[in-house]
Amino acid sequence: MIPDFLVTHSGGFHADELMSSVILTRLFPQARVVRSRMPEWITPGSDRIVYDVGGKYDAAARIFDHHQRGAPLRDDGQPFSSFGLIWKHYGRDYLMALGLPEAHVDTVHASFDASFVLPIDLVDNGALSPSAAGPLASLTLPALLETLKPVFDETDPEADDRGFHHALSIARSFVEARIGQSAAKLRAEAIVHQAIVRTGEGRVLELPMGMPFRPAIVKAGADHLLFVVHPREKDWCLTGIRRAEDGFALRADLPAAWAGLTDRDLEMACGIEGATFCHNGRFIAAAKTREAALAMAELAVTEAISSAKSRL
Repeated sequence: MIPDFLVTHSGGFHADELMSSVILTRLFPQARVVRSRMPEWITPGSDRIVYDVGGKYDAAARIFDHHQRGAPLRDDGQPFSSFGLIWKHYGRDYLMALGLPEAHVDTVHASFDASFVLPIDLVDNGALSPSAAGPLASLTLPALLETLKPVFDETDPEADDRGFHHALSIARSFVEARIGQSAAKLRAEAIVHQAIVRTGEGRVLELPMGMPFRPAIVKAGADHLLFVVHPREKDWCLTGIRRAEDGFALRADLPAAWAGLTDRDLEMACGIEGATFCHNGRFIAAAKTREAALAMAELAVTEAISSAKSRL
């Protein structure tokens, strides 16, 4: 049955029930969010979904709490928060409601669970401390959302609810943006894979636009690729390919002679008309035309291969 009420606890709010509310209010926009600890509200009923309160986890009764003894655990033994439970039972429907292709739903559901939902579950259960982020601890999403709580001496009885709904709109933006990015990466993967097939044994991958490309290159085992070329709004971009997901080391750097040069100075250094820019870090360059960008890429490949042989 479609619920009339989405019930969570009153008082101070946290990331887990905010994120749960993001999912549920998208699926059931006609339902009213009720923030209460009164027994008549937090008891399961056919007209409601209860989450992060109520002392039970019973999906059939649509109650999703995790504070009780014997609280639910993931298959690997890590704890759920209300967000993890709501995502487990409603996340796929949420993704479909956002318009994701059915073929992508399971992939995005799993990746979002691992990268976004699980950390919030762990923080809410005290299994992960935001302080692990060091100087960035106060900038983690759970910490930032909690800064929207009323201050301790706020006397307005509506302040908590007002802060909750303000935080909910912000949480919604982050969830939808993250899902959108994940969906875009899957679309990009298909485009990059087609380009890899067209490229064959070539060292330069040409793409029709800027997009995430490294995951598809790694997935395809295209270890021979060294550079990527693609158009931008008014010019063309030449960029290196990172060796690993973390860090900035590239499979091949752009030529040292180009570093930090622009326009005529860069044209003189590389001998290619239309070369306009090379970052001093030698990971990205630009040109006015496709032909100039591809020519720069081929020069960069030649130098990279030559340098690699000289080190043997």
